[in-house]
Amino acid sequence: MPLSILLLLVFVAVALLSFIIIYVLIPKKTEIAVRLEGLRTTAETMTLFEKPITPIQRFLGRLGAQVPLPLTDQGKYMRILVAGNIKKERLLIFLGSKLGLAVILSAVYLFLYGFPVEKDPTMRLLFTGIFAIVGYLIPSVWLARKVKKRQLQLFLDLPDVLDLMMVCVESGLSMEAAMVKVTEDPLFRKSPLIDEMQIALRETRAGKPRVDSLRDMGERTMVADLKAFSAMLIQTERLGTSLVQALRVHADSLRKIRSQQAEEAASKVAIKLLFPLVFFIFPALLVVILGPAILRIMRLFAHL
Repeated sequence: MPLSILLLLVFVAVALLSFIIIYVLIPKKTEIAVRLEGLRTTAETMTLFEKPITPIQRFLGRLGAQVPLPLTDQGKYMRILVAGNIKKERLLIFLGSKLGLAVILSAVYLFLYGFPVEKDPTMRLLFTGIFAIVGYLIPSVWLARKVKKRQLQLFLDLPDVLDLMMVCVESGLSMEAAMVKVTEDPLFRKSPLIDEMQIALRETRAGKPRVDSLRDMGERTMVADLKAFSAMLIQTERLGTSLVQALRVHADSLRKIRSQQAEEAASKVAIKLLFPLVFFIFPALLVVILGPAILRIMRLFAHL
């Protein structure tokens, strides 16, 4: 039997054995907890806007519970998860995925390259640590990209949503009715801003003060422009100023910011094109232009 297949079988056996040991050692839920979870209705589960937890996610949650994390770091991760439209209750699953990827990548390196090829134990230990660190950081990088993408979509959709709200308010609707009308528009059905506004409306209908609901909407997303929008609505409601004028001014200012950012991105294109030109296009042009001349010169010197 080839050595690579033997090592692969050993890795699978060790992984299965580790899974069984961890599953047995990690304490399971008590019978009372299982009965209490069974009392939850499907309607209550649907209000959480999340899919049911799979067995793999349940295992990752138990694994993440073993990660020693200070309370301050837990709060930071929870805020980032909420900003990425992930429930903060999934924190343990997220931590478990970080720990699981760290173990899997380091184990794959050891059994597929470290033990069969690498003979130096110092280098083997060094690369094992590198792969473990990379695996631990991959979920954080993915979450950061997800949050950044969602924040960009919120920023791009906000001026158009404000325009629609302004039209609704001009037609005689209140601010809450205008928000309801905007959330029902099929044009913004897939916008994350509509999801945040729906959450704020549900909180208001449940008895939470409208000021707190609007403020929390800005805090959840961690978007400065949405925080300013929430502050503008709160100030307009408290001072009794014209809501239409405030929406118009805020939408115009956001469009100016969006156009300025577009101009800034366009001005950076020339600098970004410099590197592919120097490293990829110019060498190819030199080969095409100077290649025949160099070959002819080499032939002339060969005849001398």
